[in-house]
Amino acid sequence: MVMTPSTMPTLGMQAPEFHLPDTQGKVVAPGDFQDAPALLVMFICNHCPYVQHVRAELAELCEEYQQMGVAVVGINSNDVEAHPDDSPEKMAEQAKQFLYTFPYLYDENQEVAKAYRAACTPDFYVFDRERKLVYRGQMDDSRPGNDQPVTGVDLRAALDAVLAGKPVPEEQKPSIGCNIKWKPGNAPDYFTS
Repeated sequence: MVMTPSTMPTLGMQAPEFHLPDTQGKVVAPGDFQDAPALLVMFICNHCPYVQHVRAELAELCEEYQQMGVAVVGINSNDVEAHPDDSPEKMAEQAKQFLYTFPYLYDENQEVAKAYRAACTPDFYVFDRERKLVYRGQMDDSRPGNDQPVTGVDLRAALDAVLAGKPVPEEQKPSIGCNIKWKPGNAPDYFTS
């Protein structure tokens, strides 16, 4: 386990396009949510202890905000040959077990992770109605073993601001998690530098 922070791409970045399959094989794209007031893109996986630490609260938070109109997707970009616990079959089991109400997508060639400059799991990106990046960073201050409660306070504040039509504070803390498990020779320059 390599403790890795978010790359914190520039605010205002346009949401990169993707067309990825969910756990049932249905292809999902940002255009599927064009009427949503906000889009939350999360890079998550099954085996990472940081994701496991927050996934119950994360499932609740996502369902709550989906009911308010927020579009949510989870993306797994890990190398499943090296990490079979992150395979699409195991993703389907995880989604069912933790009652994920959002599409859990598989980024097999890791191009979507690169487009978002994702580095760790979990890694969170909130885009406004125009699909401009207004938040990137942590869910909250909780980490495995630090005794902080899992509340989602940082992510909730960003989503609440977007829904209220208010600016999201620019002071944002990077998420910390396991590094994305890149396929051999596939790690992007931003990750290795």
